[in-house]
Amino acid sequence: MTLYLDTSSIVKLYVDEPAREDVRRLVSDASVVVTSQVAYPETRSALARRRRDGGLSTAAHQNAKSDFEAEWSLFAKVETSAALCSEAGDLAERYELRGFDAVHLASFAVMLRALHGTDDVEFSSFDDRLNRAARRLARTIG
Repeated sequence: MTLYLDTSSIVKLYVDEPAREDVRRLVSDASVVVTSQVAYPETRSALARRRRDGGLSTAAHQNAKSDFEAEWSLFAKVETSAALCSEAGDLAERYELRGFDAVHLASFAVMLRALHGTDDVEFSSFDDRLNRAARRLARTIG
């Protein structure tokens, strides 16, 4: 299976939150885990926000950040480009998405096109609107 993770799912790999084990199971079942390049600053931001808000101690934040940094190279990444950003803008309007959610959706679309309609694809996000958009988009590409 090819698995696409948005930032909300990636963070669960490094922070003890609800559904953490679900994401870990998906990752362990995947042959390839894909994300967008924008997931790097988004994940670092999310980890730092949890530290500032008291959800992570300084030590837990450092461990989560170190683990993420060590594993970042294991993700297949969809590069951002002018074309991808343009598509993300269209998708943001069509599906009423926030900016980086639209970038993740456009990255998922790039991945789907590269796989030529392979059925063994999963999209993991903890944003309901983004999940609905990904399902709709997968039907149009697949």
